Amino acid sequence: MTLKAVRMHGVRKAYRFFQLHDVSLELAAGQIMGFVGPNGAGKSTTMRILMGMVQADAGEIEVLGRRIPLEQVAAKRDIGFVSDDMRLFQNATIGWHMRFVASIYPRWDAQYAGELLKRFNLHAEQRVKGLSTGEHIKAALLLVLARRPRLLILDEPTSGLDPVARHEVLGELMEVVGDEERAVLFSSHNTVDVERICDCITFIDRGRVVESSDKERFLECWRRVQLRMAPDAPLPRSEDIVDATRDGQIVSITTNRFTPELMGCLTEAGATTLDVQRMSLEEIFVANVMRHRGELSR
Repeated sequence: MTLKAVRMHGVRKAYRFFQLHDVSLELAAGQIMGFVGPNGAGKSTTMRILMGMVQADAGEIEVLGRRIPLEQVAAKRDIGFVSDDMRLFQNATIGWHMRFVASIYPRWDAQYAGELLKRFNLHAEQRVKGLSTGEHIKAALLLVLARRPRLLILDEPTSGLDPVARHEVLGELMEVVGDEERAVLFSSHNTVDVERICDCITFIDRGRVVESSDKERFLECWRRVQLRMAPDAPLPRSEDIVDATRDGQIVSITTNRFTPELMGCLTEAGATTLDVQRMSLEEIFVANVMRHRGELSR
């Protein structure tokens, strides 16, 4: 049996105005998972539970084969965690932080840290208080990556960055996370970032996992189809149709399982296909979330 970098099953956490509901997900070694949801969906809460920073009310959690929170100290030796609200010591230099982290983690790779300094265009003599937001994120990533963690947890690392800084950070991440043994859990509400870097995706909304699958499967299976139908013809019904709207004779459907069988059923229903459009990951994300909220409101 292949060891999972992350395994969560039936995890729950209740606050006064928010709850995680039976969150389950698995992340294999070498996999890069995009954890996507709107602000307040439960991404950060889930990640903090994985880190042992927040204790779940129920459920099973294993990180790198170790139970959380019981074995969190041992697990954290091999976890690198970066979030958008991490703060370094303002009056200290990047070099001071590097020496500090190296004194704690025996696996610190000084040569790799030096390579990252050059790659991130940083200097050991720079003081944290003089860093831009993008440089601050890069410094935090350097301190984590040079430890050679087996699991990298990134909680909204590009939040608040301008487009150029975000492009630079993502570009560097794509270079350094290519290690086949390292798993990465990357949370964001920015689907463009996720589509660039991740190979599998989990959507979360209002504390519930909506859908989880390979990125290519999402992109291949979801379509928006434009049809022409008689004004009095009923809208097509199928488990594979997520949404259907009508404007006179023009009907637009969204499907999460685009197959020849579905198109055959539409033709049998008297529909003429006018156009078939691929959907972006952002469109798929929004459609998934709106379907989920519609199901909750019934």
